[in-house]
Amino acid sequence: MFRRLFLAAVAAAFAFAAAPASASNDGVANGEMLRTWYRLVLELVRHTPTYSPPVASRAFAYLGVAAYEAAASGDPTLRTLAGQLNALTPLTAREAGRTYDEGVVLQAAVAFGAKNFFSHTGPTGQRALAAMERKLKAGAARGVDADIAARSEAFGQALGAHILAWSDTDGGAVVENMGFPLQYTLTAGPAHWVPTSLVRQQQLPLLPDWGGNRTFATPSGKDCSLPPPPAYSEDKNSEFYKQALEVYETVNNLTPEQRDIARFWSDDPMLSPTPPGHWISIAMEILDGEKADAARSADVLARLGVAVADGFIGCWSEKFRYDLVRPVTYIRRLIDPKWETLLITPPFPEYPSGHSTQSGAAAAVLTAFFGEHFAFEDRTHEDDGLAARQFASFHAAAEEAGISRLYGGIHFRAAIELGIEQGHCIGAYAVRLTTVRR
Repeated sequence: MFRRLFLAAVAAAFAFAAAPASASNDGVANGEMLRTWYRLVLELVRHTPTYSPPVASRAFAYLGVAAYEAAASGDPTLRTLAGQLNALTPLTAREAGRTYDEGVVLQAAVAFGAKNFFSHTGPTGQRALAAMERKLKAGAARGVDADIAARSEAFGQALGAHILAWSDTDGGAVVENMGFPLQYTLTAGPAHWVPTSLVRQQQLPLLPDWGGNRTFATPSGKDCSLPPPPAYSEDKNSEFYKQALEVYETVNNLTPEQRDIARFWSDDPMLSPTPPGHWISIAMEILDGEKADAARSADVLARLGVAVADGFIGCWSEKFRYDLVRPVTYIRRLIDPKWETLLITPPFPEYPSGHSTQSGAAAAVLTAFFGEHFAFEDRTHEDDGLAARQFASFHAAAEEAGISRLYGGIHFRAAIELGIEQGHCIGAYAVRLTTVRR
């Protein structure tokens, strides 16, 4: 069942539906409406089986762009992302001389995106989507002339349809077999990835072609590429062996704090909003505290979505270029055959760390919006029984997210440190997008 976060989202939907008529064209109220949709989306990620972290990041990006374009279409101070994001063509403009309601436009565009990008969620999710749309649609249209509401809704839906059509051509629209290929030839040799799970489906790697998907702001998945990891070696004096030994000894001697960090950032699919959803949650908490209006909320969420989505594409491009063996495989073969990781090793190659790349990208975007030394509390997992954590900056949080994978026994240090660097490079492209209002 959906957790308290979903119940809170529904309560917020009811509150918005019951708000005074003037709320629909109130930027602050519309910002809350947008974030109410996102609260539901964070829950839907948990309940949609195909939503592995890369797939979830894609949905966040397109939903954010749809929301931003809806807000920008009625605000002359905002610049469209068409022509800035790869292959995004100009969207339909509003009819000159016609009146539109901003709340109705935004609600319609986001509702269209949420329903389509989560069309594969289960029956409970479908009911939640329908209930959310019904309540938020009623709230947005309250007190609005019927012809204006109808025109605004049609326009918002047209924006959503344009974004959906754009998404259909990116290479990631269809995910079969939960992202695991039906056929795939593993690379021979001890340096390369082999399955780390006994689950039959995971005998082949997750989404091996994801790195070839069309990016959003980064020119391609091959941009922000990384140097090779330390050369594979079984020599005990080699850098590769030393990094493996570091993972082994760290996991064997974890402090309570390190265990907490590993679990806090684990963000496993179907048990959490996934790693990109974790960063969306952080942004939402800050925007809620600001009572941010629709334009600012949409700008933050669009850039953040673009950054984490491009982060996974770039990371996956490198993962399958280097196809590096996981620590658990190497350690069991050469150091300790009975060794166990703290966390479950994901079913794809090791280098670089996906957590690190997308966290570095997210930190770059959030730092650009909120500042280099913006301290915050991350309460993403409070409903899951994990205590909130405090950070002095977004980069500090990204570094902790990265090192959490060493504590979990998932990654070597090189994958973490260079992954964060890759993320900074990718995030910079999202930061350079021009929206005028910052």
